Amino acid sequence: MKRRAIDPETPNESVERSLCEALLALRDVDEMQAFLHDLCTPAELEALVDRWRVVPYLQEELPYREIHERTGVSITTIGRVARFLNQGNGGYLAAAARAARKRKTAGARP
Repeated sequence: MKRRAIDPETPNESVERSLCEALLALRDVDEMQAFLHDLCTPAELEALVDRWRVVPYLQEELPYREIHERTGVSITTIGRVARFLNQGNGGYLAAAARAARKRKTAGARP
């Protein structure tokens, strides 16, 4: 975590909540993608994509080495995602479940 020399006027928790509200306010995938490209450096976005890329494989309980071979994501990153998937705050699980339901619903439409 980045240390600051002075205390910012607005507490981090408040700003983090504001960021979450901004993300929720976006209307569609294109807006979210544009926001993420504005917010993140290419390396930061790549790290987020790599983390998300391994979630389905971890849910299938594939070995880390196989996930690495399929995705090119480092074993360290895979382990970190697995730890948070299993012992985190439930964010990965909620997002993965909702994304799966949305895909299923979209696929069921004529």
